[in-house]
Amino acid sequence: SEEAHEQIGLKTKVLEIEEESMKDAQESSAVLTRRPPVIAIMGHVDHGKTLLLDVIRQSNVVAREAGGITQHIGAYQVEKGDHKLTFLDTPGHEAFTALRSRGAQVTDVAVLVVAADDGVKPQTEEAIHHAKAADIPIIVAINKIDKPGANVENCKQQLTEFGLVAEDWGGDVVMVPVSAKQQEGIDQLLEMIVLVTDMLELKASETGPAKAVIIESRLSRQKGPIATVLVKTGTLKVGAFFVVGPFSGKIRALFNDQGQQVKEAGPGAPVELLGLSEVPRPGDILQVTKSESDSKALAKKAKEEASTVSDQQSMLSMEQFSAQVEEGELRQLNLIIKADMNGSLEAIQTSIEKMEMKDIPIKIIRAATGDVSINDILLAQASQALVVCFSVSVGTDAQQAAEKEGVDVKQYRIIYEILNDIEKVISGMYRPEYEEVETATLEVRELFKFSKVGKIAGCMVQEGKIHRTHSIRVMRNGQVIYEGKLSSLKRFKEDVKEVASGFECGVVLDEFQDIQPGDALVSFELKQK
Repeated sequence: SEEAHEQIGLKTKVLEIEEESMKDAQESSAVLTRRPPVIAIMGHVDHGKTLLLDVIRQSNVVAREAGGITQHIGAYQVEKGDHKLTFLDTPGHEAFTALRSRGAQVTDVAVLVVAADDGVKPQTEEAIHHAKAADIPIIVAINKIDKPGANVENCKQQLTEFGLVAEDWGGDVVMVPVSAKQQEGIDQLLEMIVLVTDMLELKASETGPAKAVIIESRLSRQKGPIATVLVKTGTLKVGAFFVVGPFSGKIRALFNDQGQQVKEAGPGAPVELLGLSEVPRPGDILQVTKSESDSKALAKKAKEEASTVSDQQSMLSMEQFSAQVEEGELRQLNLIIKADMNGSLEAIQTSIEKMEMKDIPIKIIRAATGDVSINDILLAQASQALVVCFSVSVGTDAQQAAEKEGVDVKQYRIIYEILNDIEKVISGMYRPEYEEVETATLEVRELFKFSKVGKIAGCMVQEGKIHRTHSIRVMRNGQVIYEGKLSSLKRFKEDVKEVASGFECGVVLDEFQDIQPGDALVSFELKQK
């Protein structure tokens, strides 16, 4: 429902597509039909995810004409009674997260696989966090019940620590004991998936302009760019023109998960598509257009928008979220909290829960002890969350991932400061504090005059390293006579980005000509505290 989406604050591209199509369908009195749910299988490595996917597929492959071969295209469809179910064929939460980080929430239900003889493990915990952050129902498949050390009740006990309480324990989470190896409990698991997804009342229109989500893509030597798409609304047909991000194309062929050519694919169906000019990214939206000129115009517009967005690539930072609050764009503040000890973690969580929220609820997506890991960064990126850490470090790998994914990790030593900053963010009042850091000192040795640029100061870098983007201060007899920017930085006649200590360089100042030999230059930059 719309209110639920508002509440979750996860109004992603895919949710918007479904809402739009339903609205269009109501306006045009088109018929909304039940669409197959999309299921992701997640869990710890070696707990049997891949085997479970294969067994489900083999035992319930949609009846089709002979000659079909199993094709791993990224998703497949099975039938259970009169229901079709679409499974994402990439086990684990990596693919799921990659799609969500691009704003494409394609999954309706997560099946969490837990080995009965091993219980909850680190990746199980990560999978739970990812599914909860996506706000989708979780069904637990307790696998390997055939193993000698299997203990189903122990698994249920461990899962309660993460807020997953089995129905027979008085909770609302469906838990099914299965053995993928012995093919036991598979039918019951599928029945439960049907039951849970029926309650979600998933519907889509088969008419109207088709829209689909790219879930996998690759470049084939024989066929060129290929993408696996999941149809969200409308019907994809061979021969249709489309746009996907900054690329346009025409559907040359569609293949189902049996490798058979099909002429069309309706909502919930996974198909491989030929006719792309480039390889799109997973999570991109493919949209069918009325004509080739329409698709080219939309692709051109998307290309222009992409170039301006990349110019102003924004980080997931307190400053950004605070600005969103001011503009009324932030519906919920998601947090990931890492601390050194459970005591600190509880103190931070309890204090945040007591905060006066106003209109913006705070959702703690993950709270755990230990250093910040790559998984914390990926979860933050996928869930648009702030990472706040108390008395813990950020590993080199995690730091690199944070820079690559544009995630700002805030480190604290005082709990009060965390709470203070969060309060400022949700009131739209957060402003970062900056401090000035000197980067180099230079001495002006001689001047050169050029008609085009005016005076170039020939300098020696005495200490540090001067960078083209740094600010500069001119000192004469201990007094500041100019503060501003560099127009250019040169070594001999070449423009350079930086010059280190012990080297000579040429400096041109922005709108300042009164520079003299003997002047001292100090370069500095502003760094966030």
